[in-house]
Amino acid sequence: MSTLIILRGNSASGKSSAAGILQKQLGANTLLISQDRVRREMLWTPDGKDTKALPLMITLLQYGENHCEHVILEGILYAEWYGPLFEEAIRLFGTRIFAYYYDISFEETLKRHQTREKRFEFGEESLRKWWREKDFLQSIPEKVFREDVSLDDAVKRILADIGNQR
Repeated sequence: MSTLIILRGNSASGKSSAAGILQKQLGANTLLISQDRVRREMLWTPDGKDTKALPLMITLLQYGENHCEHVILEGILYAEWYGPLFEEAIRLFGTRIFAYYYDISFEETLKRHQTREKRFEFGEESLRKWWREKDFLQSIPEKVFREDVSLDDAVKRILADIGNQR
């Protein structure tokens, strides 16, 4: 039975970095569904309540549940816009969901953004436009990572949580 790891939060909070490390550490048969990759690279479509990325992300989630040991879903994934995705996650994975929300200050995400390659693609204005304060899910309990949790500590905590459920 596969497990689902959800990593959510504002841009430049550390989600993608953690997801990449987790995929490598969990090894073969771990599907990483990145909101940015699906939306920006695969479909080249805007985000929004009815984004065209939503049906594909749902299909990938279904595929992962049927064929993979672990599925990692990561992105900003606004609670309001991606409700159908989270409903399907609950239907597919039930109690095998490990969800984490990066509750990082805007100032810290701005600092972190300056260390990324994407800093040349967009800047502070875009980060402010996309910012949502404490966009927690109502349907899935999320553990919170604050800015004092390092990348290494976040990965260790997630791996421990998953290991404790096997």
